[in-house]
Amino acid sequence: FNVRSHVALRQHTDEISCCAFSASLLATCSADKTLRVYSTRDFSELRCSPLSGHAYGVHCCCFSSCGSYLISCSTDGSAVVWRSDTGEAAAVLQHPSRSPLRVCALAPDSSLLLAGASDGTVALWDFASKTLRRCGAVSEASVVACCFSPCGQMFMTGCTYGDLKLWDVDVSLLHAEKDAHDLGVACCRFASQFTVDGCCVEFRLASCGQDSQLKIWIVSQREGAVCTMKLLHVLTSQSAPVLSCAFSSDGDLVNLGTLLHTLRQHDRYVTAVALSPTMPWIATGSMDRIVNVWRVGDGDSSRTGNRLTENSLGRKLPGHSRLLLADWSEEDVQTWLCEEGLEELVSIFKVNNMDGLELSQLSKETAAELGIESVGLRRRLLRKIEALKAEQSGSEAPDEFLCPITRELMEDPVIAADGYSYERESIESWIRGKNKTSPMTNLPLQTTLLTPNRSLKMAITRWKSGQ
Repeated sequence: FNVRSHVALRQHTDEISCCAFSASLLATCSADKTLRVYSTRDFSELRCSPLSGHAYGVHCCCFSSCGSYLISCSTDGSAVVWRSDTGEAAAVLQHPSRSPLRVCALAPDSSLLLAGASDGTVALWDFASKTLRRCGAVSEASVVACCFSPCGQMFMTGCTYGDLKLWDVDVSLLHAEKDAHDLGVACCRFASQFTVDGCCVEFRLASCGQDSQLKIWIVSQREGAVCTMKLLHVLTSQSAPVLSCAFSSDGDLVNLGTLLHTLRQHDRYVTAVALSPTMPWIATGSMDRIVNVWRVGDGDSSRTGNRLTENSLGRKLPGHSRLLLADWSEEDVQTWLCEEGLEELVSIFKVNNMDGLELSQLSKETAAELGIESVGLRRRLLRKIEALKAEQSGSEAPDEFLCPITRELMEDPVIAADGYSYERESIESWIRGKNKTSPMTNLPLQTTLLTPNRSLKMAITRWKSGQ
């Protein structure tokens, strides 16, 4: 086992929540509400990327078996089916109660789509027709992990209470492993290989959680008998919560039960890991907003034509990226708009002679005065401007200054009944959407009364004035 090289993808503006490979693509999603899609040939970003459509942060993504579709799920209670080649949203599937969706998974043959929700339910759709097949309660806590068995006839769920449960596709319980991970499950994955011994089928399952442990299980199903789970390995090399796990395509890397290599390039928690099914790539995503791609194996990367270098990834830095924002010309601003997928604003900015200085001083009010009628488009523009200014200044807003719902810098922070602070407009919208539970704890809000957090607002103002 050998790690040959690594490169960094830095396009997301907030923490990474999930990474997923198809045979030819890498998809990443983030709390910044977007997905980004890259070619595994040279890890350049596709022209249709980023994919925007979710109202809140995107928690999870996965590809269909053929790679033609990419599925994502979000705090907004929806699962979106995207066409991988065009980035078009082919379908938007809503959880029946609009509960935030924390995780999603496709059956191996892509016949079923599963999503786990914060209210302890799972929704199961027929993927071909995009119709809801089942929605049922599987836990008293948030469902944060789920995966299908390689036969596609069962699925596993994990919750924040720490339980692992095995279900059939009619959402009937087959087996429950109470307290599989103390303090909560974070992820679970089946290996694609399984063994058949007479009338008994055995699967390998990896699970990880807040107890800093990675566990390998044998899940057995015997004809006419109940399913069982047997703990095979407990891997304890991690010193903090294990947030994601994955098997290699041959099922060997995690199954060995031996620490093979430690990858240390991230500055903050690693929240996501994925392995390519066809190429020797590992992708890791982190709260540092970076996706690192690693080549593993003993082969020479030049044989595959997939040599990884920092310059080969993403878009090349144009000349304006080396200038301070205030020094950008009108043409630089228009080029930046195109790079960020905001081509529709180019004509407006051109007519109004917007240069870098004007861009840096843009506010919600002036964006509306420019004639940008779409509220969503205005917010997206302002979010990208803030990210650009933070990137150029080399500073980032402290996490407590960001609204937990939108992950944007708060302007009018208020304290809700759960004790957390939110942007007023965001929490009011959340409550109006019939979400009478806390976005952070999923517990019922005892009151919808919101109290201004003046000390936090003053701290944010001081921080902004010091930038």
